[in-house]
Amino acid sequence: MSRHVIVISEDAMITEDLETLKKLPAFGPVIQNGAVVKRVRSIYPTLTYPCHTTMMTGCYPDRHGIVNNELSNVTELSSPWNWFYDKVRVPSIFDAAKAAGLKTAAVFWPVTGRCPSIDYLIDEYWPQHGESTEECFQESGSSEEVIETCIRPHTWMQVHREHPYCDEFLMSCACSVIRQYRPNLLMIHPANIDGYRHQTGVFSDKVTHGLHEIDNWLAWLRKAVRDAGIEQDTDFFIVSDHGQINISRVTCPNVMLAREGLITVAEDGSVKDYRAMIKSSGASAEVFLRDPSDREAAEKTYAVLQRMCEEGVYGIGHVYTKEEAAKEHLAGDFSFVLETDGYTSFSGDWKGPLIRPFDTSDYRFGHATHGHHPDRGPWPTMIAFGPDIRKGVRIDEARLVDEAPTFAAALGLRMKDTDGRVLSEIFKQEE
Repeated sequence: MSRHVIVISEDAMITEDLETLKKLPAFGPVIQNGAVVKRVRSIYPTLTYPCHTTMMTGCYPDRHGIVNNELSNVTELSSPWNWFYDKVRVPSIFDAAKAAGLKTAAVFWPVTGRCPSIDYLIDEYWPQHGESTEECFQESGSSEEVIETCIRPHTWMQVHREHPYCDEFLMSCACSVIRQYRPNLLMIHPANIDGYRHQTGVFSDKVTHGLHEIDNWLAWLRKAVRDAGIEQDTDFFIVSDHGQINISRVTCPNVMLAREGLITVAEDGSVKDYRAMIKSSGASAEVFLRDPSDREAAEKTYAVLQRMCEEGVYGIGHVYTKEEAAKEHLAGDFSFVLETDGYTSFSGDWKGPLIRPFDTSDYRFGHATHGHHPDRGPWPTMIAFGPDIRKGVRIDEARLVDEAPTFAAALGLRMKDTDGRVLSEIFKQEE
């Protein structure tokens, strides 16, 4: 098997994008000559940070522990994100590769902050309190050497959280990592397609332009691999975490919970106390009880949410109990999960109005979003090519949990105790 693997997660890339990508100069030949998994079933919720944790561990959220992009601080409309690797409860492919003596690298791969098994780390982490770009990456675990050789030369192009500027920055950093260090494992996460879908809907001219952007960046990476002299030993995996669905409105279930006496709002508008509150996951939401053992609060909360679901005007398509959510491998400190009706996204705001229009400043409330059940809407896809990949392989369906074991197999490694399997049929020599 190859001794170099590069994984590129094109956030929110879906099967339908293959029709455009196969006509482009960089993607076209690799789609034709490589292996393609047409549809990859994501996890619940279809959120970037839980998904990427699954993609590097091969485990579902009930095991790896990352169930939302943000921490579960329900009284904050925007909480700190799950930046740091110490939140992950199971080993990842980075741990397996490092234990095998391989060199590891990650550029903007979520939930890798301060990961001790990543030699060359540039985490997806943006300034929290006005820090400079270099201070930001120092805080999230980049070494002084990586800052000097791979970050500092490109900081002039970095605009945090603005596409395509942040993506061009991270792809430039990734090319420097390849040329400087030739890591055995490199995992990269640009998010321009995801951002454009939030802004303009699942399909738009802007999204098509984004596909042309990632085609250009793939060419950059392949040139860096050639420059590093490792092209004949490098397998590429181009993957995605989730799809998106178009939404028509945003609803605020916490407004109703406040009306029902489950949330007490202070005069200044802050939450004074609560018995039950939701935390938005975009097209789903997790419902937390202040006291999970409070049976009366649980029964009242469930009754209110079920009534809202049955009335059909609040955007709730289904109310999952904790036990029902566990069937989708989703578990945590929450007591219920709300699933969208297919065209509504959820806000955690407890102040009115209950129903709101789009807000493209937040990924959860744009013209399209995710967080929904993995069987809803378009699915992600996967493209693999390189010296160990069989030409022309087509697989109809796989699972997101299958990806980490497959990346590991390309490196000649085996990850133990994952929920997924190795997609051995894509390799020239099956295991």
